[in-house]
Amino acid sequence: MDPFHTSSLAIPILPPYPFPTTTWMDPRIWSRLPPRLLDRIVAALPPPAFFRARAVCKRWYALIFSTAFLELYLQVSPNRPWFLFFKHQPFKTGIYRTTPSARPKAHEAYLFDPQDLKWYRLAVPLIPAGFSPASSSAGLICWVSDDAGSKSMILCNAVTGSFVQLPSTLRPRLCPSIALTITNTSIDLVFAGDDLISPYAVKNLTSESFHIDGGGFYSIWGTTAALPRLCSLESGRMVHVAGRFYCMNYSPFSVVAYDISMNQWCKIQAPMRRFLRSSSLVESRGRLVMVAAVEKSKLNVPKSLRLWTLHECVWVEIERMPQQLYNQFVEVEGGRGFDAVAHGEFVVILIKGTDKALMFDFGGKRWVWVPPCPYGGGELHGFAYDPRLAVPITALLEQLTLPFNSFSS
Repeated sequence: MDPFHTSSLAIPILPPYPFPTTTWMDPRIWSRLPPRLLDRIVAALPPPAFFRARAVCKRWYALIFSTAFLELYLQVSPNRPWFLFFKHQPFKTGIYRTTPSARPKAHEAYLFDPQDLKWYRLAVPLIPAGFSPASSSAGLICWVSDDAGSKSMILCNAVTGSFVQLPSTLRPRLCPSIALTITNTSIDLVFAGDDLISPYAVKNLTSESFHIDGGGFYSIWGTTAALPRLCSLESGRMVHVAGRFYCMNYSPFSVVAYDISMNQWCKIQAPMRRFLRSSSLVESRGRLVMVAAVEKSKLNVPKSLRLWTLHECVWVEIERMPQQLYNQFVEVEGGRGFDAVAHGEFVVILIKGTDKALMFDFGGKRWVWVPPCPYGGGELHGFAYDPRLAVPITALLEQLTLPFNSFSS
């Protein structure tokens, strides 16, 4: 069976759009444009507008299956930031395996446009039960099995509905930290920590890596490395910046970094490490950024929410939330903690246990409350996301990976 399977459930459910009735929309003008130019215009549309355009005629609907159009799309598609969120699910990983469900199920995701502050609902294709979204890169979402043991993975394109299963990890783990980065010619995936040293105990000992590239080099979980001593990778997620993966480390508080080319881990001291709360690492505009609340007990340093960037192994503060806004934020947050996710110029701070979120725009130097998701309340978690109709690296993965025989109903 072909590991890629296109599902109609992946077509976004979008609100109607009132097209303006101006001379620019005169059908006499548009009907005379050559098809190649029309295809170039359609390829430059943002994803919600593209899916609306597919409803115009059969030819536009079929563009997603055209190799020539997808090649054009990769050249001219707009590069703008998006976020993809899922409803928060309770911690389900356990030492004992759960009974697998006979049928896969569709998941619902929420696409957020930080520039227009708009939400879109997106149906994700049928994913086997017992998998949760763990990371995202270059338009693909990595779903990881919840059960303890060797981890199974699915890479899914939520826009087109295609998905592929990767080979399982070699070492048994409980809830490892996961890193993913994808380019047009390569993919790197790392699982770190939470090694199962017995049926009842875990310890942060090792990492293992998956790599494949267009040059013919690949390593299918064959590259392992020892983690630094006294590691406690509690965040569960890593970010990629300039050839390294970074993750928060607790007890002692620091940042750990994994150099992909050197296959080595190292520790980096965190800023104001004794006074930080709810610290998160994000990637923004090619830089590593730490987001955290500063709660020093002494009165000469006011409590605040700050952003730092790592510059030549030194943390430099680049932004601080205005004090009045921080007071409002603390009142809403109520000590529950928060997470952060970033894409391009935007950093979104999600308050745990609520549907509230605050966003900072580096370009406009402004803070704004994110409008609540209109498709149901509750806590959200998510990733930076690049909606794409085509991801070139999937051609290599198709030659390597296994079909979904084990997930058939």
